[in-house]
Amino acid sequence: MSNYRCNRIPGGTYFFTVNLYDRKSDLLITHIDALCAAVRIVKQQRPFHIDAWVILRDHLHCIWALPAHDDDYSSRWQIIKKVFSKFIPKTEYRSETHIIRNERGIWQRCFWEHTIYR
Repeated sequence: MSNYRCNRIPGGTYFFTVNLYDRKSDLLITHIDALCAAVRIVKQQRPFHIDAWVILRDHLHCIWALPAHDDDYSSRWQIIKKVFSKFIPKTEYRSETHIIRNERGIWQRCFWEHTIYR
């Protein structure tokens, strides 16, 4: 198991890569309206600034700046993934593990984060 630790800096700027579970899927571009709505909802609840965002067929890259005294990007991603998953139809394959954990099987569980130092 890896020994990766997230670098958390209040008010920090971060580069993220977030992948779909099925890397052959095109859910992000076919349901881009649902993704945008999920992001809007989360930004209203837990504000952050989007510096850049690239949405590809099966993954996305973005740069966020969090408010001062806030380093919790993980819960924002959790909510974005959850809201997006609720907005789209249930057509994906679900493994036995997904079923046991009551997961949709849309997103990879982890995401990649890199701190941008200014």
